[in-house]
Amino acid sequence: MLDWLHGSLYGMLAASVLLGGIFVARATVFQPVVYVKDDTQALPVNTDDEEHFEPTEVVTPSWPLELNVAEYDQRLLSLARYVPPVSSVINSTSTDTPVIPNPLRYSSSSNVTVSGQRWPAAAVYPNGGAILPFQRIIAYYGNFYSTRMGLLGEFEPPVVLDHLRAKIAQWEAADPDTPVMPAIHYIAMVAQAEAGSDGMYRAVMPDSEIEKGYKMAEEIAGILILDLQVGLSTLEKELPQFRDWMSKPEVHLGLDPEFSMKTGDRPGTVIGSFSAVDINFAIEWLSEIVREKQLPPKVLVIHRFTQNMVTEAAQIVPTPEVQVVMHMDGWGPKDLKRATYYSVIEPEPVQFTGVKVFYGNDMKPPSTGLLTPAELLELNPRPIYMQYQ
Repeated sequence: MLDWLHGSLYGMLAASVLLGGIFVARATVFQPVVYVKDDTQALPVNTDDEEHFEPTEVVTPSWPLELNVAEYDQRLLSLARYVPPVSSVINSTSTDTPVIPNPLRYSSSSNVTVSGQRWPAAAVYPNGGAILPFQRIIAYYGNFYSTRMGLLGEFEPPVVLDHLRAKIAQWEAADPDTPVMPAIHYIAMVAQAEAGSDGMYRAVMPDSEIEKGYKMAEEIAGILILDLQVGLSTLEKELPQFRDWMSKPEVHLGLDPEFSMKTGDRPGTVIGSFSAVDINFAIEWLSEIVREKQLPPKVLVIHRFTQNMVTEAAQIVPTPEVQVVMHMDGWGPKDLKRATYYSVIEPEPVQFTGVKVFYGNDMKPPSTGLLTPAELLELNPRPIYMQYQ
């Protein structure tokens, strides 16, 4: 019942390609932090023929956790492919080295930036325990009910996880300095061709299906990203039903503007959109949960393959509790995907970037192959989130 989108939608995407556009996470999952003063187990002491164990003193950590700011900034500069200027002597007889101004800019309110450069994007530092940019998220995407919406529906979980492990190994080989965080990116709300009883053109997946994705993420020591296609509904109406899931430290959020139909059109007939107001609402909603539950920062992934899918992007405001990824969610030959990245993602910096690779659609003629991890790492900025469908 869900496959209808991919027939009609991909036709639209292909038409867009002809017009010069494109329709176009190894680390353990976060665990509550407990600090102990002595990690050696106390030996039992026999007193009156009874065994007694000295308890290990537990110290509750302060919250939020402390962030390694220096490493955070260094990794941001690496993603932006920043190369420090090299001083040089004007002539061999001079002992004076010319002073080259330091283009790096530091602020009490945001991460490091480079003067005159878009990237790294200026944003508030996250709380400690943040995934990005310390780890790269490698995600497999889809819905268990559909064989056409991604790998999660095409193959049984053991096959998907074996495939994901192999992909992780490729990324670790291509970028050994960046650990990988595996992810299951599950479409928990799917846009529909039929209006449904409330006329919102979307279906919410049962908890049993979401739990299936959660167990897969747990098995691979990764995270679960729940993706929402709201149809004619709104984030204000739909997000609250996912609060219990978002209260788990391993669960994060994805938003698909393509199927946010503010125009009232049926999903799949035109491309939808989210504004900065919508996205900031989701950010603050997630932030409140993080603060209340004392969780590590959430990751918010936003799909984008056209300019109009995300309006007023410059006004999107990441918080210490929420890290924002603008994800290039489009298919086509390698050069077309690169061009879309540089026309849609790179010019409007928010915080982090991502790219999707389509195993099927990226191979349609005239394509000659899929973008490899090495080729994707040549992009500027380098993507820190990768999704495979």
